[in-house]
Amino acid sequence: MENTTSYFRLALILGGARSGKSRYGLGLAARCPAPRLFVATCQPRDAEMEARIEAHQRERGSDWGTREVPLQLAAALGEAQNHCGVVVVDCLTMWVSNLLLQKDASPGSIQTAGEDLLAALATTAVPTILISNEVGWGIVPDNPLAREFRDQAGWLHQRLAQVADLVVLVVAGVPMLIKSDHFPARL
Repeated sequence: MENTTSYFRLALILGGARSGKSRYGLGLAARCPAPRLFVATCQPRDAEMEARIEAHQRERGSDWGTREVPLQLAAALGEAQNHCGVVVVDCLTMWVSNLLLQKDASPGSIQTAGEDLLAALATTAVPTILISNEVGWGIVPDNPLAREFRDQAGWLHQRLAQVADLVVLVVAGVPMLIKSDHFPARL
């Protein structure tokens, strides 16, 4: 199996719901050295979500560590720096949603969290794969919270794509290379 860490330090994998983006990101991570860390941003709020999380953990297998980090993503990446061969964060849009739903949330506080994430990513030597939902291709949301979510996710994706070594858009299970000088989209 080819080691892909020479191809990227930061990968951003985007796609719609059930597009195959997580499968692609995990396949990319499987080509990196162990130990592997999966950083989950989802907060299980019901039985269906708990079952889905458990199924995903079984699919990843025992060679993956898992940390649940719904809010403090920058700090978690800093802590993981010396302990793993690759980090996968799934997903950034859930993280943005978690930030927006905090009682003291404001556009400024969410942008600050995004800047903190960018700063943490700039200092890490561990290959990091960020998975996120592309949310900007739909209709204009009909309420302020949904519009703020779309805007914050779009802003974060743009900033991350600027600094990422690899950007892939996954549609219907097909990865499409958006940005890279070295890495083929297909694994």
